Amino acid sequence: MDIALRKIQSFRLSVERIDRLKKLAKRENRSLNNYVETVLLDAAYHEANATTLAAMKEVESGALRGEPALDMSSIESMEKSMGL
Repeated sequence: MDIALRKIQSFRLSVERIDRLKKLAKRENRSLNNYVETVLLDAAYHEANATTLAAMKEVESGALRGEPALDMSSIESMEKSMGL
C-alpha cells in the first residue's frame, strides 16, 4: 500500500481570504483542505508556457475586448475590473 506522507502545517490568512476560499471550495463541492491543496499543487507544478503567457498579457491589456485592461493583481481586483 502506497501512502503519501502528510504533514500538518499552519498558515495565517485574513478572515476575508478564508471566507473566499470556503465559498470557492463549496462551489466545487469540495472541502476547504482539498480545495486549497489542489490550488497549491496547481501553482507548484503547472507553469504557463510562452503561448499562454502571451495570451495572458493580451487579455490583461484589454486588446481582445476593446476595453480597459484587466487588473490581475488579485482575484478580487480581476473580478471587479470584469464587472463581476
